[in-house]
Amino acid sequence: MIPAAYAELNLEALQHNLDRVRHYAPDAKIMAVIKANGYGHGLVRIAQALQNVDGFAVARVDEGIRLRNAGIKNRIAILSGFTCAEELDKLLHYQLDAVVHSFFQLEILESRAEQDACEVWLKLDTGMNRLGFKPQEFNAVYQRLNACAIIKKPIRLMTHLANADDIQDASTLQQISLFKDTLATLTPKLQLGNGDKFHLVNECSIANSAGILAWKEALSDWVRPGVMLYGISPFSDSTGEQLGLKPIMSLHSRLISVKTLEKGDKVGYSGSWLCEKQTTLGVVAIGYADGYPRYAKAGTPVLVNGQRVPLIGKVSMDMITVDLETQPQAKPGDPVTLWGDGLAVEEIARCADTIPYTLVCGVTQRVHLVDKIVS
Repeated sequence: MIPAAYAELNLEALQHNLDRVRHYAPDAKIMAVIKANGYGHGLVRIAQALQNVDGFAVARVDEGIRLRNAGIKNRIAILSGFTCAEELDKLLHYQLDAVVHSFFQLEILESRAEQDACEVWLKLDTGMNRLGFKPQEFNAVYQRLNACAIIKKPIRLMTHLANADDIQDASTLQQISLFKDTLATLTPKLQLGNGDKFHLVNECSIANSAGILAWKEALSDWVRPGVMLYGISPFSDSTGEQLGLKPIMSLHSRLISVKTLEKGDKVGYSGSWLCEKQTTLGVVAIGYADGYPRYAKAGTPVLVNGQRVPLIGKVSMDMITVDLETQPQAKPGDPVTLWGDGLAVEEIARCADTIPYTLVCGVTQRVHLVDKIVS
Protein backbone atom coordinates (compact mmCIF):
# COMPACT_ATOMS: atom_id res chain seq x y z
CA MET A 1 0.00 0.00 0.00
CA ILE A 2 1.27 3.47 -0.88
CA PRO A 3 1.47 5.57 2.32
CA ALA A 4 -0.47 8.80 2.68
CA ALA A 5 2.45 11.02 1.68
CA TYR A 6 4.18 10.06 -1.55
CA ALA A 7 5.89 11.72 -4.49
CA GLU A 8 5.08 10.59 -8.00
CA LEU A 9 7.82 10.91 -10.63
CA ASN A 10 7.13 11.21 -14.35
CA LEU A 11 10.33 9.99 -15.97
CA GLU A 12 8.95 10.58 -19.46
CA ALA A 13 8.93 14.26 -18.55
CA LEU A 14 12.64 13.93 -17.75
CA GLN A 15 13.35 12.90 -21.35
CA HIS A 16 11.25 15.81 -22.60
CA ASN A 17 13.28 18.24 -20.50
CA LEU A 18 16.53 16.73 -21.75
CA ASP A 19 15.31 17.33 -25.30
CA ARG A 20 14.75 20.98 -24.36
CA VAL A 21 18.37 21.21 -23.22
CA ARG A 22 19.45 19.84 -26.59
CA HIS A 23 17.20 22.37 -28.33
CA TYR A 24 18.93 25.28 -26.58
CA ALA A 25 22.46 23.82 -26.75
CA PRO A 26 22.48 21.56 -29.82
CA ASP A 27 26.26 21.41 -30.19
CA ALA A 28 27.19 20.95 -26.54
CA LYS A 29 27.89 17.86 -24.52
CA ILE A 30 25.52 17.49 -21.60
CA MET A 31 26.62 17.02 -18.01
CA ALA A 32 23.40 16.39 -16.10
CA VAL A 33 23.58 17.75 -12.56
CA ILE A 34 22.05 15.14 -10.24
CA LYS A 35 23.55 16.13 -6.89
CA ALA A 36 21.46 16.28 -3.69
CA ASN A 37 19.82 12.92 -4.43
CA GLY A 38 18.90 14.02 -7.93
CA TYR A 39 17.38 17.24 -6.55
CA GLY A 40 15.23 15.06 -4.32
CA HIS A 41 14.07 12.83 -7.18
CA GLY A 42 16.37 9.89 -6.40
CA LEU A 43 20.04 9.86 -7.41
CA VAL A 44 20.24 6.42 -9.00
CA ARG A 45 16.71 6.55 -10.46
CA ILE A 46 17.50 9.78 -12.32
CA ALA A 47 20.93 8.59 -13.48
CA GLN A 48 19.48 5.37 -14.85
CA ALA A 49 16.86 7.35 -16.74
CA LEU A 50 19.51 9.70 -18.21
CA GLN A 51 22.24 7.31 -19.36
CA ASN A 52 22.13 8.88 -22.84
CA VAL A 53 23.81 12.05 -21.53
CA ASP A 54 27.54 12.60 -21.85
CA GLY A 55 28.18 12.83 -18.14
CA PHE A 56 26.86 13.55 -14.67
CA ALA A 57 27.81 16.07 -12.02
CA VAL A 58 27.40 15.49 -8.30
CA ALA A 59 28.60 17.47 -5.30
CA ARG A 60 30.56 14.88 -3.35
CA VAL A 61 32.69 11.78 -3.80
CA ASP A 62 30.25 9.49 -1.98
CA GLU A 63 27.54 10.40 -4.51
CA GLY A 64 29.84 9.39 -7.34
CA ILE A 65 30.63 6.09 -5.62
CA ARG A 66 26.90 5.36 -5.25
CA LEU A 67 26.47 5.86 -8.97
CA ARG A 68 29.40 3.60 -9.85
CA ASN A 69 28.13 0.90 -7.49
CA ALA A 70 24.75 1.14 -9.25
CA GLY A 71 26.44 0.40 -12.57
CA ILE A 72 26.56 3.92 -14.04
CA LYS A 73 29.42 4.05 -16.58
CA ASN A 74 29.13 7.67 -17.76
CA ARG A 75 31.66 10.35 -16.90
CA ILE A 76 30.99 11.64 -13.38
CA ALA A 77 32.41 14.97 -12.20
CA ILE A 78 32.67 15.79 -8.50
CA LEU A 79 31.89 19.49 -8.25
CA SER A 80 33.58 19.96 -4.88
CA GLY A 81 36.53 17.85 -5.98
CA PHE A 82 38.27 16.01 -3.16
CA THR A 83 38.77 17.27 0.38
CA CYS A 84 41.71 15.08 1.42
CA ALA A 85 44.18 12.52 0.06
CA GLU A 86 41.89 9.65 1.08
CA GLU A 87 39.07 11.07 -1.03
CA LEU A 88 41.46 11.40 -3.95
CA ASP A 89 42.24 7.69 -3.61
CA LYS A 90 38.52 6.89 -3.83
CA LEU A 91 38.09 9.26 -6.73
CA LEU A 92 40.87 7.49 -8.64
CA HIS A 93 39.58 4.01 -7.78
CA TYR A 94 36.08 4.79 -9.05
CA GLN A 95 37.31 6.83 -12.03
CA LEU A 96 35.61 10.06 -11.08
CA ASP A 97 36.54 13.49 -12.45
CA ALA A 98 37.75 16.05 -9.91
CA VAL A 99 37.02 19.75 -9.99
CA VAL A 100 40.23 21.46 -8.85
CA HIS A 101 39.54 24.77 -7.15
CA SER A 102 42.08 25.23 -4.35
CA PHE A 103 45.83 25.27 -3.70
CA PHE A 104 45.26 22.59 -1.06
CA GLN A 105 44.06 20.20 -3.76
CA LEU A 106 46.83 21.24 -6.10
CA GLU A 107 49.50 20.40 -3.52
CA ILE A 108 48.01 16.93 -2.97
CA LEU A 109 48.04 16.28 -6.72
CA GLU A 110 51.65 17.47 -7.01
CA SER A 111 52.68 15.00 -4.31
CA ARG A 112 51.40 11.98 -6.25
CA ALA A 113 53.51 9.85 -8.58
CA GLU A 114 50.76 8.03 -10.54
CA GLN A 115 50.88 8.58 -14.29
CA ASP A 116 47.87 9.97 -16.20
CA ALA A 117 45.45 8.72 -13.55
CA CYS A 118 43.19 11.67 -12.81
CA GLU A 119 40.73 13.57 -15.02
CA VAL A 120 40.26 17.13 -13.78
CA TRP A 121 38.23 20.27 -14.38
CA LEU A 122 40.15 23.40 -13.41
CA LYS A 123 37.76 26.00 -12.03
CA LEU A 124 38.08 29.74 -12.56
CA ASP A 125 36.29 32.04 -10.11
CA THR A 126 34.81 34.74 -12.33
CA GLY A 127 32.67 36.39 -9.67
CA MET A 128 30.77 33.76 -7.70
CA ASN A 129 33.47 34.14 -5.00
CA ARG A 130 32.95 30.63 -3.76
CA LEU A 131 35.12 27.89 -5.29
CA GLY A 132 37.79 28.46 -7.90
CA PHE A 133 41.04 30.28 -8.57
CA LYS A 134 41.16 34.01 -9.19
CA PRO A 135 42.06 35.17 -12.72
CA GLN A 136 45.48 36.42 -11.64
CA GLU A 137 46.28 32.95 -10.22
CA PHE A 138 44.86 30.91 -13.03
CA ASN A 139 47.75 30.76 -15.50
CA ALA A 140 50.25 29.64 -12.86
CA VAL A 141 47.87 27.01 -11.52
CA TYR A 142 47.17 25.76 -15.04
CA GLN A 143 50.90 25.35 -15.69
CA ARG A 144 51.39 23.52 -12.38
CA LEU A 145 48.55 21.13 -13.18
CA ASN A 146 49.97 20.50 -16.64
CA ALA A 147 53.24 19.52 -14.96
CA CYS A 148 51.58 17.01 -12.58
CA ALA A 149 52.29 13.42 -13.54
CA ILE A 150 48.94 12.26 -12.19
CA ILE A 151 46.86 14.57 -14.40
CA LYS A 152 45.41 13.34 -17.67
CA LYS A 153 45.71 15.89 -20.47
CA PRO A 154 44.16 18.05 -21.74
CA ILE A 155 42.78 19.72 -18.65
CA ARG A 156 39.13 20.75 -18.86
CA LEU A 157 38.16 24.26 -17.73
CA MET A 158 35.03 25.61 -16.07
CA THR A 159 33.39 28.44 -14.17
CA HIS A 160 30.01 28.98 -12.50
CA LEU A 161 27.54 31.80 -13.11
CA ALA A 162 26.32 33.65 -10.03
CA ASN A 163 23.36 35.66 -11.37
CA ALA A 164 22.29 34.01 -14.62
CA ASP A 165 18.77 33.66 -13.22
CA ASP A 166 18.42 37.46 -13.46
CA ILE A 167 18.32 38.24 -17.16
CA GLN A 168 18.64 41.98 -16.44
CA ASP A 169 21.92 41.56 -14.56
CA ALA A 170 24.92 42.49 -16.72
CA SER A 171 27.32 40.68 -14.38
CA THR A 172 26.63 37.43 -16.24
CA LEU A 173 28.12 38.80 -19.45
CA GLN A 174 31.01 40.16 -17.41
CA GLN A 175 31.65 36.70 -15.97
CA ILE A 176 31.55 35.10 -19.41
CA SER A 177 33.94 37.70 -20.81
CA LEU A 178 36.32 37.29 -17.89
CA PHE A 179 36.35 33.53 -18.39
CA LYS A 180 37.12 33.82 -22.09
CA ASP A 181 39.70 36.57 -21.62
CA THR A 182 41.50 34.64 -18.89
CA LEU A 183 41.62 31.44 -20.89
CA ALA A 184 42.91 33.29 -23.95
CA THR A 185 46.01 34.30 -21.98
CA LEU A 186 46.91 30.82 -20.74
CA THR A 187 50.38 29.48 -21.45
CA PRO A 188 50.89 27.40 -23.53
CA LYS A 189 48.66 29.36 -25.90
CA LEU A 190 45.20 27.86 -26.42
CA GLN A 191 43.43 27.86 -29.76
CA LEU A 192 40.29 29.96 -29.90
CA GLY A 193 37.43 29.32 -32.30
CA ASN A 194 35.42 31.81 -34.30
CA GLY A 195 31.77 32.82 -34.15
CA ASP A 196 29.29 32.97 -31.30
CA LYS A 197 30.28 29.69 -29.74
CA PHE A 198 33.41 29.37 -27.67
CA HIS A 199 35.86 26.52 -28.34
CA LEU A 200 39.32 25.75 -27.04
CA VAL A 201 41.68 22.81 -27.32
CA ASN A 202 40.77 22.33 -23.66
CA GLU A 203 37.05 21.58 -23.32
CA CYS A 204 35.13 24.20 -21.35
CA SER A 205 31.91 24.50 -19.38
CA ILE A 206 30.09 27.67 -18.32
CA ALA A 207 26.31 27.34 -18.58
CA ASN A 208 23.98 26.12 -15.85
CA SER A 209 20.21 25.89 -16.44
CA ALA A 210 19.71 29.65 -16.49
CA GLY A 211 22.74 30.05 -18.73
CA ILE A 212 21.37 27.49 -21.19
CA LEU A 213 17.95 29.13 -21.33
CA ALA A 214 18.86 32.82 -21.36
CA TRP A 215 22.51 33.40 -22.22
CA LYS A 216 23.65 31.99 -25.58
CA GLU A 217 27.06 33.55 -24.88
CA ALA A 218 27.51 30.96 -22.12
CA LEU A 219 27.22 27.98 -24.47
CA SER A 220 30.50 26.14 -24.88
CA ASP A 221 31.70 22.54 -25.18
CA TRP A 222 29.76 21.33 -22.14
CA VAL A 223 26.57 22.56 -20.48
CA ARG A 224 25.50 21.64 -16.96
CA PRO A 225 21.68 21.56 -16.74
CA GLY A 226 20.33 21.07 -13.26
CA VAL A 227 16.95 22.35 -12.16
CA MET A 228 15.55 22.57 -15.70
CA LEU A 229 15.94 18.81 -16.10
CA TYR A 230 13.39 18.41 -13.32
CA GLY A 231 10.91 20.70 -15.07
CA ILE A 232 11.51 23.68 -12.80
CA SER A 233 12.27 27.23 -13.91
CA PRO A 234 15.53 28.80 -12.71
CA PHE A 235 13.85 32.21 -12.99
CA SER A 236 11.74 33.72 -10.22
CA ASP A 237 9.11 35.16 -12.56
CA SER A 238 8.18 31.99 -14.46
CA THR A 239 7.34 28.33 -14.05
CA GLY A 240 8.92 25.42 -15.83
CA GLU A 241 5.78 24.83 -17.82
CA GLN A 242 5.89 28.41 -19.12
CA LEU A 243 9.38 27.61 -20.45
CA GLY A 244 8.20 24.48 -22.22
CA LEU A 245 9.43 22.14 -19.49
CA LYS A 246 7.45 19.39 -17.81
CA PRO A 247 7.63 18.94 -14.01
CA ILE A 248 8.74 15.50 -12.92
CA MET A 249 7.65 15.47 -9.29
CA SER A 250 4.14 15.69 -7.90
CA LEU A 251 3.80 15.58 -4.10
CA HIS A 252 0.62 13.92 -2.85
CA SER A 253 -1.21 12.92 0.31
CA ARG A 254 -4.83 12.54 1.42
CA LEU A 255 -7.34 13.92 3.85
CA ILE A 256 -7.40 12.06 7.15
CA SER A 257 -10.04 14.13 8.96
CA VAL A 258 -12.87 16.52 8.15
CA LYS A 259 -14.58 18.48 10.92
CA THR A 260 -16.70 21.57 11.52
CA LEU A 261 -15.35 24.48 13.55
CA GLU A 262 -17.39 27.35 14.92
CA LYS A 263 -16.82 31.07 14.61
CA GLY A 264 -14.06 32.10 17.04
CA ASP A 265 -12.31 28.70 17.07
CA LYS A 266 -8.55 28.77 16.63
CA VAL A 267 -6.57 26.37 14.42
CA GLY A 268 -3.16 24.85 15.02
CA TYR A 269 -0.13 25.73 17.09
CA SER A 270 -0.24 29.23 18.60
CA GLY A 271 -3.84 29.54 17.48
CA SER A 272 -2.62 31.70 14.62
CA TRP A 273 -5.73 31.09 12.50
CA LEU A 274 -9.02 32.39 13.87
CA CYS A 275 -12.26 31.18 12.28
CA GLU A 276 -14.27 34.24 11.32
CA LYS A 277 -17.30 32.05 10.55
CA GLN A 278 -18.27 28.41 10.73
CA THR A 279 -15.52 26.53 8.90
CA THR A 280 -15.17 23.05 7.43
CA LEU A 281 -11.65 22.02 8.28
CA GLY A 282 -9.66 19.33 6.48
CA VAL A 283 -6.56 17.70 7.94
CA VAL A 284 -3.98 16.45 5.43
CA ALA A 285 -1.36 13.83 6.31
CA ILE A 286 1.75 15.77 5.40
CA GLY A 287 3.99 18.21 7.27
CA TYR A 288 7.45 19.65 7.53
CA ALA A 289 8.87 16.25 8.50
CA ASP A 290 7.89 15.16 4.98
CA GLY A 291 9.40 18.23 3.37
CA TYR A 292 6.35 20.46 3.09
CA PRO A 293 7.58 24.00 3.80
CA ARG A 294 7.25 24.95 7.46
CA TYR A 295 6.72 28.63 6.64
CA ALA A 296 4.06 28.28 3.97
CA LYS A 297 1.66 31.16 4.56
CA ALA A 298 -2.07 30.95 5.21
CA GLY A 299 -3.73 30.94 1.82
CA THR A 300 -1.09 28.75 0.16
CA PRO A 301 -3.03 26.70 -2.41
CA VAL A 302 -3.55 22.96 -1.95
CA LEU A 303 -5.49 20.75 -4.36
CA VAL A 304 -8.22 18.62 -2.81
CA ASN A 305 -9.95 16.43 -5.38
CA GLY A 306 -8.17 18.53 -7.99
CA GLN A 307 -9.66 21.81 -6.72
CA ARG A 308 -7.82 24.63 -4.96
CA VAL A 309 -8.39 25.18 -1.26
CA PRO A 310 -6.35 27.44 1.05
CA LEU A 311 -3.94 26.37 3.76
CA ILE A 312 -4.97 27.66 7.20
CA GLY A 313 -3.04 27.50 10.46
CA LYS A 314 0.61 26.66 10.90
CA VAL A 315 2.26 23.72 9.18
CA SER A 316 2.91 20.96 11.74
CA MET A 317 5.44 18.14 11.70
CA ASP A 318 2.99 15.59 10.30
CA MET A 319 -0.10 17.53 9.23
CA ILE A 320 -1.46 20.63 7.56
CA THR A 321 -4.98 22.04 7.78
CA VAL A 322 -7.05 23.45 4.95
CA ASP A 323 -10.34 25.31 4.58
CA LEU A 324 -12.83 23.10 2.71
CA GLU A 325 -15.51 25.74 2.14
CA THR A 326 -15.35 25.13 -1.63
CA GLN A 327 -15.23 21.34 -1.15
CA PRO A 328 -18.29 20.60 1.02
CA GLN A 329 -18.42 16.95 -0.08
CA ALA A 330 -14.77 16.26 0.80
CA LYS A 331 -14.18 13.29 3.09
CA PRO A 332 -11.30 11.39 4.69
CA GLY A 333 -9.37 9.47 2.07
CA ASP A 334 -9.83 12.05 -0.67
CA PRO A 335 -6.66 12.79 -2.69
CA VAL A 336 -4.57 15.87 -2.05
CA THR A 337 -1.82 17.38 -4.22
CA LEU A 338 0.72 19.70 -2.59
CA TRP A 339 2.52 20.57 -5.82
CA GLY A 340 2.62 19.24 -9.38
CA ASP A 341 -0.26 18.10 -11.59
CA GLY A 342 -1.86 21.54 -11.87
CA LEU A 343 -0.11 23.29 -8.99
CA ALA A 344 3.36 24.55 -9.84
CA VAL A 345 6.08 24.01 -7.26
CA GLU A 346 7.31 27.50 -8.11
CA GLU A 347 4.02 28.93 -6.81
CA ILE A 348 4.30 27.02 -3.53
CA ALA A 349 7.88 28.24 -3.13
CA ARG A 350 6.75 31.85 -3.48
CA CYS A 351 4.09 31.28 -0.82
CA ALA A 352 6.79 30.02 1.54
CA ASP A 353 9.35 32.75 0.74
CA THR A 354 11.79 30.20 -0.62
CA ILE A 355 12.88 28.75 -3.96
CA PRO A 356 11.62 25.55 -5.60
CA TYR A 357 15.05 23.94 -5.26
CA THR A 358 14.58 23.77 -1.49
CA LEU A 359 11.19 22.11 -1.83
CA VAL A 360 12.11 19.25 -4.14
CA CYS A 361 15.50 18.73 -2.45
CA GLY A 362 13.81 18.81 0.95
CA VAL A 363 11.41 15.91 0.42
CA THR A 364 12.37 13.53 3.21
CA GLN A 365 13.03 9.81 3.32
CA ARG A 366 9.66 8.96 4.78
CA VAL A 367 7.99 10.13 1.57
CA HIS A 368 7.91 7.22 -0.86
CA LEU A 369 9.02 7.94 -4.43
CA VAL A 370 6.92 6.10 -7.02
CA ASP A 371 7.17 6.15 -10.80
CA LYS A 372 4.15 7.53 -12.61
CA ILE A 373 2.57 5.13 -15.06
CA VAL A 374 2.02 7.07 -18.27
CA SER A 375 -0.50 5.51 -20.66
